Amino acid sequence: MGQLGRTQKSQAASEKKLKAYACELEQKLEARTRELAEARGHLSEALEQQTATSEVLRVISSSPGELQPVFQTMLANAARLCEAKFGTLYLCEKDALRIVAAYNVPPAFAEVRSRSPFRPAPSGTLGQVMRTKQTAHLSDLAATQAYAERDPATVAGIELGGVRTAVGVPMLKNNELIGIINIFRQEVRPFTEKQIELVKNFATQAVIAIENTRLLNELRQRTDDLGEALEQQTATSEVLRVISSSPSELAPVFHAMLANATRLCEANFGTLNLHDNGSFPVAATHNVPYAYAEYRRRHPLFNVGPSHPLARVAATKQVLQIADMRAEALYLEREPSCIAMGDLAGARTLLIVPMLKENDFLGAITIFRQEVLPFTDKHIELVKNFAAQAVIAIENTRLLNELRESLQRQTATADVLKVISRSTFDLQAVLDTLVQSAARLCEADMGNIARPGADGFFQVAATYGLLNDTQSAVQAKLRFKPGRESLIGRVLLDHAPVQIEDAASDPEYALSHAQQATGFRTMLGVPLMRKGTPIGVFGLVRRSVRPFSDKQIELLITFADQAVIAIENVRLFDEVQARTRELSEAMLQNATRICEAKFGTMYLREGDAFRAVALHNAPPAFAEYLPPGGPAVHRQANRAGAEFRRASCHRHREHPAAQRAAGIPSTANRHRRRAEGHQPLDIRASTRSRHSDRERDEALRSRGGAHL
Repeated sequence: MGQLGRTQKSQAASEKKLKAYACELEQKLEARTRELAEARGHLSEALEQQTATSEVLRVISSSPGELQPVFQTMLANAARLCEAKFGTLYLCEKDALRIVAAYNVPPAFAEVRSRSPFRPAPSGTLGQVMRTKQTAHLSDLAATQAYAERDPATVAGIELGGVRTAVGVPMLKNNELIGIINIFRQEVRPFTEKQIELVKNFATQAVIAIENTRLLNELRQRTDDLGEALEQQTATSEVLRVISSSPSELAPVFHAMLANATRLCEANFGTLNLHDNGSFPVAATHNVPYAYAEYRRRHPLFNVGPSHPLARVAATKQVLQIADMRAEALYLEREPSCIAMGDLAGARTLLIVPMLKENDFLGAITIFRQEVLPFTDKHIELVKNFAAQAVIAIENTRLLNELRESLQRQTATADVLKVISRSTFDLQAVLDTLVQSAARLCEADMGNIARPGADGFFQVAATYGLLNDTQSAVQAKLRFKPGRESLIGRVLLDHAPVQIEDAASDPEYALSHAQQATGFRTMLGVPLMRKGTPIGVFGLVRRSVRPFSDKQIELLITFADQAVIAIENVRLFDEVQARTRELSEAMLQNATRICEAKFGTMYLREGDAFRAVALHNAPPAFAEYLPPGGPAVHRQANRAGAEFRRASCHRHREHPAAQRAAGIPSTANRHRRRAEGHQPLDIRASTRSRHSDRERDEALRSRGGAHL
């Protein structure tokens, strides 16, 4: 029995130990189960957070440069993982906040928060974050001082959004507050540290997303700028190519320029106007609506009022942008030009850029949009660049045309001088050449030179451009004297250039029959002056009303001076010829008498021939056959001259009168060469020479008369 008792006790003790061990194992199992459950919970929570983070990163990668979907996804995950009812995300604008994302926000509260940026109360959740740049966690918003003071933002959150517990987490970049994430519960239940850390993690991701977007947008902007620069350079190159290929033509340059400006500035159409004394003629258009183009063709911009957009730009020399043409005062006042612009062309937004050369207004480039959409500063700078190129093209064309005009004038002058040198004795050929050259270079339809006639009246001596016999007959019958009734009369009266803009409407012009016969309208006359006295009038005529320019007037004055030189050369040459004939005849008379000859002749050698220049006491039949200055006599006369020289006695050859006669040909030739070199002689010097010759002849006759 004793042994049995001991055995039973031992079994009981073992059972007790086994139960204790089993209980311990059960406790350990429960602890391990709890730990496993906690680990699984932590793992699930981490996995959920990682999933949320991955989702945010996926949205960031799939929407580069777009923050709205990133913020929306971030806020939804933060509210869900932190067991919040709803949430908001704000960005800072100086000392105010602007909502950029919302999740599950009650509509009334969302409507208040969507208004313009607001400044939160310093004691509220958002105010504390802005002031401290630290997380603000308010367990019960209704118990805060901000609510007690009825701060509008706090009151709206509690009464419209039902907010009780709130946490605000700052979004910081280099300790600079750039935004706030706010999540809310509608019951008093504070957020855990893990939940707050989770929101901080989302705030960090939001800052990274904002920075990435900023960098990406900067990169895109730089790429766009490079693309725009390349496009602008291409357009500029195209314009420069057109300028180089059309150095004297502005139309293709203006069209290329306007097309590129309209395209690059995203405008619908454009125009380029030049400035001409208050008027704005159209020089180029691009893509202009047909109805407006037709209206502008029928109604050009002549003498527009000071309120017109182009007139305003001309006055200020500044860029003018009109945001909406239909809101302009001129449009509301029904000004026809602006009505056509707004209604026929559909123009709404206008950009007008002046074309300036050293502050001189040359014209303007205008581009139009058919919607109210102002042009950017880049667009304005681009059109300014095209305006500068237009000014360069205008200046280059002007210089080239001036060079060509100068070359044409020099060529024409050289041609006239060539004719003068070749036609020293043919004044008509010189005058005809002058009239033709002047009319061509001055763009005249007709031209003439009038000179005084035997009756003292001036009449046409050279003409160009008369189309029929009737016009020629009218010109031939006209006689002019100083007076206001004709162009030539006015020039003779004023001793100065005269221009009649329209002979058909000039009240003082009296030659209506001549005007109707020839059809001239605009007239220009320049006097041919010698020593303050008009010796002729150079006239040009156009059959249309188009006044001559200052350059053309100067050019005609130059031609008039050349005409005076030609007339003077011929006059002086005729005087020399007459004087030579007088001397030749006197010497021939003395030689014939000294040599006791019946009659005599004098010849000048011209190449292989001789020309009779003087006759004395010749028989009528012989004189008729060979008049002085008549046709040349060939080598037969040369033999007769040789026999005469051999038959002449020595004393006759040495007589002073005979020596003087022998010197006549060389003197005459010298005067002739001087005249042929078209060098104008001084009239007074020629007169003095003529007087001295006469005195010398009288002295010679008084001394030699006794011997004869």
